[in-house]
Amino acid sequence: MNAPSLQPSLPAPAACAQPLVRFENVHKTYDERSWVVNDLNLEIAQGEFLSLLGPSGSGKTTTLMMLAGFDSPDRGQIFMDGHDISRLPAYKRDMGVVFQSYALFPHMTVEQNVAFPLNLRKVSAAERKQRVGEALELAQLSGFASRSPAQLSGGQQQRVALARALVYRPRMLLMDEPLGALDKALRERMQLELKSIHRQLGITFVYVTHDQDEAMTMSDRVAVFHEGKIEQIDRPEAIYNRPSNRFVANFLGETNLLDGVITGLGSSSATIRLKEDGSHREVPCNVAALSAGAPASLAIRPENVRLANPGEPALQAHLIDSIFHGAHCNLRLTLPSGTPLTMKLNPGSLNRALPVPGETVALALPREHCLILP
Repeated sequence: MNAPSLQPSLPAPAACAQPLVRFENVHKTYDERSWVVNDLNLEIAQGEFLSLLGPSGSGKTTTLMMLAGFDSPDRGQIFMDGHDISRLPAYKRDMGVVFQSYALFPHMTVEQNVAFPLNLRKVSAAERKQRVGEALELAQLSGFASRSPAQLSGGQQQRVALARALVYRPRMLLMDEPLGALDKALRERMQLELKSIHRQLGITFVYVTHDQDEAMTMSDRVAVFHEGKIEQIDRPEAIYNRPSNRFVANFLGETNLLDGVITGLGSSSATIRLKEDGSHREVPCNVAALSAGAPASLAIRPENVRLANPGEPALQAHLIDSIFHGAHCNLRLTLPSGTPLTMKLNPGSLNRALPVPGETVALALPREHCLILP
């Protein structure tokens, strides 16, 4: 995952005066002992691509199912255009849905599969033909109308499912791990195609995934779910560069965390004393979440750790391993306390020899790339 640094984020996209969808204090349980979704408040803007990102069991799919109308909140309400749709049947919500299992009818052709929602809605034959043709063209399937699903690749089957979900022109498209069954290369290609389709149509996309790269590639905003709650919601680059807590920092790519204690608070920065070497480091941060004397962590992404110059303040680390990844090398190191640390190096950009395993390395942690997390 490529991003420059852990930087202060820009303001999040402003919530519209009247969002398309609003979750208000929504709760959901299946066993009456624990909340799968816990007091969820979420606004979804008209036309945005929003990804619900999180590990298994975090509540993201349950949230999507309640939005689709396949499940209902136990508490709270879901609004669309200001109207309560919490108990509105799925077929009345004007939403297309695509799942990881394509759910295509094997006895029907591609054209018949795509036309199926229009048949249910009693659309005339002429209009049905026009809409199916448009949907197939949008999904790049115009030459496959007469084929059966068994004659298609996984990526083509996914396009059929997408065309079927879009053919009746829903106001929203909901997707639950739709690319999970595809291989890496095809998955990456489909990500770009979905983003292109979203731009062409301008309708709202809500996309569930556990894959950080998927969410970062396609989304206008990402909502990071954990244990039934949204830990952070913002633009992808803002979440990556300025995670709100340890969970978000670790879930969105790899992060080095060095324990310490807050020794000073300013208006827009804090000073942390690292347990590792006793050094004090002043770092720009959100001071509202911190308190003097409290434990905290200094966070820095591996790509922002660098080899120290002579005479520069540095941490000493023991190089355990160097793993080649083509354009860069991943260096696995340990600090004297035993704390692990990872850095990414571009061998071609070094004006010195690449360190070798067993060597002691002096590391610089540039202030502008650091963040303090409670």
